[in-house]
Amino acid sequence: MNRKSTVVAGAAALLLALTACSGSTDTPRDGGDTSPIKVGSVNALSGPAIFPEASEAAQAVFDRFNEAGGLDGRPIEYTILDDKADPATAAASAREVVESNESVALVGSASLLDCEINGEYYVQQDILSIQGTGVDQVCFDNPNISPVNVGPFGDTTMTLTYGSEELGLEKICGLLEVTGGTQPAYEAAIAEWSEITGKELVYLDDTVPYGGSDYTPYIVRAKEAGCDAVYSNAVEPDGIGQIKAAEAQGWSDVTFLYLTSVYSEQFATAVGEAGNGVSVPAEFAPFTDDTLEANADWRALMEDNDISLTSFSQGGYLAATYFIEVLEGIDGDITREAVNEALRGMTTPIENGMVGTPWIFGDGETHNSNRAGWPVKLESNAGAWATAADDWFLLD
Repeated sequence: MNRKSTVVAGAAALLLALTACSGSTDTPRDGGDTSPIKVGSVNALSGPAIFPEASEAAQAVFDRFNEAGGLDGRPIEYTILDDKADPATAAASAREVVESNESVALVGSASLLDCEINGEYYVQQDILSIQGTGVDQVCFDNPNISPVNVGPFGDTTMTLTYGSEELGLEKICGLLEVTGGTQPAYEAAIAEWSEITGKELVYLDDTVPYGGSDYTPYIVRAKEAGCDAVYSNAVEPDGIGQIKAAEAQGWSDVTFLYLTSVYSEQFATAVGEAGNGVSVPAEFAPFTDDTLEANADWRALMEDNDISLTSFSQGGYLAATYFIEVLEGIDGDITREAVNEALRGMTTPIENGMVGTPWIFGDGETHNSNRAGWPVKLESNAGAWATAADDWFLLD
């Protein structure tokens, strides 16, 4: 198993020793217990679509928290496991985090399979997950999981609505990549767009593969359908392949509408001029606008730790930040039961300028706090992203 497990060591231990030597009169919680608070995550770090930045960002937040003394002397020990997009490995990873490691919660996970494979297990084990990147619909329909992102389904409705209502695109085609049991959720998201706008896709191909070697046949069929825009849920490499295929076909008068999954500087550089006009609703405050104060702390922390500036790292950062805020509000022992009580007992959402709608866990049977995107687009001939609006585009 490709495993990267960070055990709190040097800095936190040294800090604890110095604190003891200083003769501090602060009264630590948990009766002076300085043992690590164990937290885990299950991630796609290898396989057809990977999301390493979310857990890397969460790790950076926890490392900084530990270096500052942790929670009254208790550092957070964060375990990151790779499910390899394999169901058996995903199930084994969850059991290692929940049972072997005895984690009090999962924070910052980002995986194609985690929620679908392990969602019911988390309910059975009564452990809660603050997902850094919720991918499949189970992530948003499970009482024990609360993602910080909009998710691909809400993002789909938002992308299509923005494209048809704000950009005025009239003939939108869909190139859909389906993994696991996600197809009904995508169909529901497209149907929600139709209900909102009264419009239908001109053409939908739901056979587009993840990690395809050649997207030319799919692009040719979309072009022949007469689309003026293509909506796709492609991840970054696949989106690059689709745009390059369109360029090779001489199809330049088309607008690509993608989800946040392609919103990266690497994507902008890779597609170059061929990507002019690509439109994305960023699920968090646009990180390519380095003047936004809301992103200042996240940006500095990521740059200090050489972590890519992407929406996924924003999600991991927020998941860990939210968790620490909840953790600091707990009186008494930090146990799984105490963390559950604090998260389920939330009645006031946590505000953060990096999102358009505040985040909450609470006692609901479903969780989808983030319902906003900030439109961004690739600038003409610049190979770079630019904000395309002055404020959030709200889904509701």
